[in-house]
Amino acid sequence: MMTEQAYSIAQRKLFLNNGVQLAYYDSHPDGGAEDGISKVVVLLHGYCGSSAYWENIVEGLEPYVRVIAPDARGHGRSSAPSDEVYAMEMYADDIAQMLIGLQIHNAVLLGHSLGGYITLAFAEKYSKKLSGFGLIHSTALEDSDAAKENRDKAVAALEQNGIAPFVDGLLPKLFAPDNAEALSQEIERGKQIGYGTSLQGAIGTAKGMKARINRKQVIEQSELPVLLVAGINDKVIPVANVFAATNAVTVKVELADSGHMGMIEQPKEMAAAILEFMKAKE
Repeated sequence: MMTEQAYSIAQRKLFLNNGVQLAYYDSHPDGGAEDGISKVVVLLHGYCGSSAYWENIVEGLEPYVRVIAPDARGHGRSSAPSDEVYAMEMYADDIAQMLIGLQIHNAVLLGHSLGGYITLAFAEKYSKKLSGFGLIHSTALEDSDAAKENRDKAVAALEQNGIAPFVDGLLPKLFAPDNAEALSQEIERGKQIGYGTSLQGAIGTAKGMKARINRKQVIEQSELPVLLVAGINDKVIPVANVFAATNAVTVKVELADSGHMGMIEQPKEMAAAILEFMKAKE
């Protein structure tokens, strides 16, 4: 039987007011003050992922910033509510309650793929809790008609076959084709992480992503610094879509040897981009 540690690095849990039990990784549970750390970065993973998506970059970040990496509802070690649709706004409320519970009043919020959609929903509703935010292989655009059809196909496949076959088909598509052989172990690791997604979570999230709205204005009208990270070989969200919305203080980063999983395909470069973004705000 697969252990929880196999699909999540979350080592703590919070019970939110909405009934969700949210698991999360915290590099400095004491707050970080004793280590001279005052900045907080919250990392949100992608669809059928978990906090473990960030495991290769946490070590490079935590000497400088407090890293919080939650398992989204329905993923990893977090609970899976019975809601039919996991709306991006619901996810954002989860993060807001988590920050209140941890007494974190200001943070940088960065989201990978699904996590980016959540980040935008959060920035729209809770901007005063942020000192910056960013999209990692994500976009402010809504789903195209073709993408919405694919969400429906994903739901049908999940309902018919379950989570494991779905994840087996999904993970290889997230990596740059040229990296498939060299990163075969990382792809298998990604599958193990994905198996930790609840069936309810996968289905509800697919429906939530389909229903999400265009949030270009959240970036364009924001005065906060925005980080946009794109993979040159991303076959899921192309560079143009990542950079579809910018503001006057947007930082753009392109990862030359990455597909949709830069935190795994180019972890050193990803960590460096995040730290540089955090430092630039000083």
